[in-house]
Amino acid sequence: MTNSRLPRFVIFFCTFCFLFSFGTHLSAAEKPNIILIMCDDMGYSDIGCYGGEVETPHLNRLAREGMRFTQFYNNAKCTTTRASILTGLYPRFGKGGHMRQNMVTLGEAMKVAGYHTGLSGKWHLMRTKGYAKSKYPGGWIDRYDKTTHPFFRGFDSYYGVLDGCCNFFDPTISDPPYKRAGIRSFGHDDKAVTQFKDDYYTTDAFTDHTLDMIQRYSKDEKPFFIHLCYTAPHYPLHAKPKDIAKYVGKFKMGWNQMRKDRWRRIQKMGLADENWSLSEGDSRSYAWETANHEFEDLRMAVYAAMIDSMDQNIGRIMATLKATNQLDNTLVLFLSDNGGCSEEPGGRDPNKRNPGPKDDYVAVGPSWGWAQNSPFRRYKSWVHEGGISTPCIAWWPGKIPAASINRSPAHIIDLMPTFLEMAETEYPKTYQGHDILPVEGTSMLALLKGEEKSLHDSLAWYWSGNRALRQGPWKLVWDSQVKEWELYDISADRCEINNLAAQHPERVKQMTKDWFAWADKVELRSKLKADRKKKK
Repeated sequence: MTNSRLPRFVIFFCTFCFLFSFGTHLSAAEKPNIILIMCDDMGYSDIGCYGGEVETPHLNRLAREGMRFTQFYNNAKCTTTRASILTGLYPRFGKGGHMRQNMVTLGEAMKVAGYHTGLSGKWHLMRTKGYAKSKYPGGWIDRYDKTTHPFFRGFDSYYGVLDGCCNFFDPTISDPPYKRAGIRSFGHDDKAVTQFKDDYYTTDAFTDHTLDMIQRYSKDEKPFFIHLCYTAPHYPLHAKPKDIAKYVGKFKMGWNQMRKDRWRRIQKMGLADENWSLSEGDSRSYAWETANHEFEDLRMAVYAAMIDSMDQNIGRIMATLKATNQLDNTLVLFLSDNGGCSEEPGGRDPNKRNPGPKDDYVAVGPSWGWAQNSPFRRYKSWVHEGGISTPCIAWWPGKIPAASINRSPAHIIDLMPTFLEMAETEYPKTYQGHDILPVEGTSMLALLKGEEKSLHDSLAWYWSGNRALRQGPWKLVWDSQVKEWELYDISADRCEINNLAAQHPERVKQMTKDWFAWADKVELRSKLKADRKKKK
């Protein structure tokens, strides 16, 4: 009797030990899929669930069933934001650029974690071997440095524009001379893309590639990580006529009234703290009373249509996740790479500019760009809250509390460690023979589960002469136009209205010292010196 029971006991004991040792680890099939969606040059309050006028039912649904962040930060600019998201590091400004071999990318790290990986849309981190202006849609691809190409940096599949934003309807059309005399570079995996169908539209095409990856990757039990980088609503203002028609006439209230209307909606939604106040007018904004109202309304109508189209495509993604039985085990995260944009290449002469069709190149300009970030100050390239604050929506059924608002500060450098924790994988110390820079972000998985906590003692920013440092509630800002340090108590004054620098000179002094210490770490000091020499 004893002999007959012994094998069963041994089997039971060994099975118990195995389950005890490994029961806390997820199998490949249990690890969550991750889809990280980033749009381009969209303001803080543009989408419906953040107070905007644009019809965004699919993003609104994600917010209603998931979490909205009120203090999620980017880097104020396309390239630096993309570098930080992909590496979990602050951007480096010295020789070697933002994408180096001693940095591991999200594609590489998630691949090591056992994930299918893919990227669709804008890359904008290419380093070329002797750049020359391109004369065909292949652009840079024949001269790329493989260490800065997505297909060679961990992404199993890539389709999109390798440099900046292009013509939405026909990427073979060159930028106008007043912007950049060249054709943007498109690639599919490691090959150039030079032909586009007649009904092409980048927002649809980037989604098509994403849907294809979801369908292919869902055929086995490996989880997938997909980074979808829309170029909408970055200029040129190109949208489909049926989408534009929905918004024509809706922006004749002007940018000042739009800011006030959004501010009221943000307050009603509970996204603003009671001590917030609507920021003051922007120094670069021009008067609505002197503007051509038909033209200005049309500019914003096209801009809104671009966001609307993106939301429609996000609906396609959600439908495909459902069709492939991936809906319940997928984190979908949405954000913007910087605040609304004030740039205006080509000017705003209604007799010369025509927003909407592919044969012109129009932007919204500083007045609308400032209003898109209501209630905050400034916009893209500046590091006041309007330039670095992004709407951020996180949706993960059964994991993220529905209809929740998280007010903890978080930063794009936190995405890498968050995704690795979800994948139960450590950030690598070495990769392909290279020692990897230590990750600078902190996992925000606890925030996604509903906790409110502090992730960082300090956060820092720089772009185009603008500087900022946040430590707890205090934020130090250097505006490249004002050229002096400003100090704000963000806990009491998120919209940066009351400059407290004169009342706290010692704090300004210490935080200035801390910002320059960070500048040295990210190889910025030499750039600052070079910039000063150029101005002289």
